[in-house]
Amino acid sequence: MTQARYDFASDNTAGACPEALDALIAANTGFTSGYGTDTVTTKAADAVRGLLDADADVRFVASGTAANAVACAALCQPFEAVLAHAHAHICTDETGAPGFFGHGLGLIPLPGAAGKIEPEALAAALAQPDASYRQGAAALSITNATEYGTVYKLEEVRRLTDLAKSKGLPVHLDGARLANAAAAGFDVKQLKSLGIDILIVGGTKAGAPLSEAVVLFDKRLSRRFDARLKQAGQLPSKGRFISSPWIGLLQDGAWARHAAHANAMAQKLAAAMPYRVVHPVEANAVFVEMDEAALKRLHGAGWFVYRFLDGTVRFMCSWATTETAVEEMVAALRSVG
Repeated sequence: MTQARYDFASDNTAGACPEALDALIAANTGFTSGYGTDTVTTKAADAVRGLLDADADVRFVASGTAANAVACAALCQPFEAVLAHAHAHICTDETGAPGFFGHGLGLIPLPGAAGKIEPEALAAALAQPDASYRQGAAALSITNATEYGTVYKLEEVRRLTDLAKSKGLPVHLDGARLANAAAAGFDVKQLKSLGIDILIVGGTKAGAPLSEAVVLFDKRLSRRFDARLKQAGQLPSKGRFISSPWIGLLQDGAWARHAAHANAMAQKLAAAMPYRVVHPVEANAVFVEMDEAALKRLHGAGWFVYRFLDGTVRFMCSWATTETAVEEMVAALRSVG
């Protein structure tokens, strides 16, 4: 039986990058205070602030689902809802976590090509009057890079945030693949000026063992935020083991460098792809049109990839993707076509 390969199934299937692991090992010395009050976590938070060129409060959690859900809960009352793209991770892949962590908060799905919210759809949703029988919009969530590997430009984000702010709504940005967006030209130092209130900076998909940074640009959200994390099971006692990989990722630019490599591998794969590429390849993902029979043959040949929400088949590249793996995948695709 052919041993399955998961090289392109997700950027979660890769291991941790050496810079993150080295920082983790370096943090494993001596004794320190717990629950994120240690000097390692302080240094990691400073590194994130430096990346963003912003004075913000920073916390570290173990998963993107927890990061997004806690963030949404901080922005909404239980009887309110978050506006997001219909295929955003919070709407399709988090098992109701925003509602669970937010004690009942809802989600309002919005349309948009290739994962980007249509400004007109957002404006229409914001124009809806409050009603006692539905959860009114109380926050906006944007994803960059999107679930379809496209990247919002600064002016596109600004248009959406301006619409939200015109109605007094705060904004959450899911940056699980923010490194890939940055490598594609998105200036992360502009995020605070764009009106983002709470940001998730992805570490896991960027090469950390497991860690996401929660950035509170609006420091009013910091009040009792640690208590919120504790209640959610996201305030680990040995906090330095969640935060330390960020020192390795950011101190010499590995976060951006590895993302640029992942993006380049996606471009290489797309250029040689024998199937029609459906969405623009701007980050580290390639989405193609492939029938079920061909997908099953690819699985039978030992390569596992997912059929995505819009019916396309997704190929994800990571910091660890090699040119050889891309060439092997292309050969496999040609053999099953």
